[in-house]
Amino acid sequence: MVSPPELSHHFSMAKNSLRGRAFPCFTDGCLFLGGALMALLLVWSFSAFVFPNPRANSPEEALAGTRIVEDHCRAARVAESPQDPPDKTFYDDPGVSYTIEKPVKGWDEKRKEWLRRHPSFAGGRERIVLVTGSQAAPCRNKIGDHLLLRFFKNKVDYCRLHGCDVFYNNVLLQPKMHTYWAKYPAVRAAMLAHPEAEWIWWVDSDALFTDMDFTLPLDRYRDHNLVVHGWAHLVHDKKSWTSINAGIFLIRNCQWSMDFMDVWASTGPQSPDYERWGKVLSSTFKDKIFPESDDQSALIYLILKHPDLYGNKIYIENEYYFQGYWVDIVPSLDNITRRYTEIESGEGEDASVLRRRHAEKVSEFYRAQWEPHLQEAGYGLGSWRRPFITHFTGCQPCSGDHNQMYSGETCWSGMVRALNFADNQVLRNYGFIHPDLLDSATVEPIPFDYPAARSG
Repeated sequence: MVSPPELSHHFSMAKNSLRGRAFPCFTDGCLFLGGALMALLLVWSFSAFVFPNPRANSPEEALAGTRIVEDHCRAARVAESPQDPPDKTFYDDPGVSYTIEKPVKGWDEKRKEWLRRHPSFAGGRERIVLVTGSQAAPCRNKIGDHLLLRFFKNKVDYCRLHGCDVFYNNVLLQPKMHTYWAKYPAVRAAMLAHPEAEWIWWVDSDALFTDMDFTLPLDRYRDHNLVVHGWAHLVHDKKSWTSINAGIFLIRNCQWSMDFMDVWASTGPQSPDYERWGKVLSSTFKDKIFPESDDQSALIYLILKHPDLYGNKIYIENEYYFQGYWVDIVPSLDNITRRYTEIESGEGEDASVLRRRHAEKVSEFYRAQWEPHLQEAGYGLGSWRRPFITHFTGCQPCSGDHNQMYSGETCWSGMVRALNFADNQVLRNYGFIHPDLLDSATVEPIPFDYPAARSG
């Protein structure tokens, strides 16, 4: 079980988004194949003229082969880029708005109808869109933009490996909803933009994936619509404003979520009741350290005041590092690396499979091979399993205005170590690793049968 940190967190927030997704190069491949066939046809025609061969294919047969290739490529392009049918959908309704001020009604029916008209997106795995972002202006911290770029690369790497889409936003979609409130208009817009997605996953800009193999246990959340990291006993018994961290959450793309986000956002700075909400939340949570209404306190308040309507649909996760406090995690990275290396270096078929080189596209198979070896590792504080997500709460990499409980150097060096720890898991499939987690620029090629070859 993941233990709550002793420190009060002042959570950072991200506000931005840009879509990142790799597509197969069907078109270039088809052009190449078509060109190659035409070239062969010309060569055949010339050779047939110089050296007649009565058994050779006719030009008509060769052209028929070219048409087969063209038809095949055309079919591939259609599958790659689905087109909207001519029938109208909710997108054609001028009353549907992407802005958070205007409620969306009948969203479940709208999504269902859209999926009926786009059957290629229906069924199969539950699709996830990861939403993250940062501010529009350059960072004040001189290394802030570099760090945010690396945090974003980390998220793109994870999503590429696990089939998630990414939306990176760096503008305020509701100008009054700034700082930690800026994520809600972005999440709301992403729900409308991605009716094919069952889940929208907000991840703060200062959080990174430190276990690139871990997959969200979505079956665990089948009866819930919102997943946050926290501790239920601190919510209900202590009424602590730090009992939940709202910097990372998974929200189902459904009408319940639309309605809940409308209520949640109504406690924000765009609301005429913002000042009143600040007083309500401060009087409810005695350990709240600032008077303004914040999203985290508002979430806990709604869970406490409306358990049947909201609380029962919110899963408070603490059985693994849905997000982990960086102060606890960073010092453990070397030990975690050592334990994984020991397992891979072992003798026997199991260890050989774990260290076998493979294409990145088949990584899911090899991820499954690790699970029997991690049964005794545990989860959370004291575990030697890779933590799923490490959150650098309080470090503020863009502004540099970090919590005074620790130095800026501790924050920045911790980020570099965690980023390189995660990057090594990605680079491994490309034949390289960072030998020193504090040295981002240096990599070394890994020998065949690594790490057994190195230890032997």
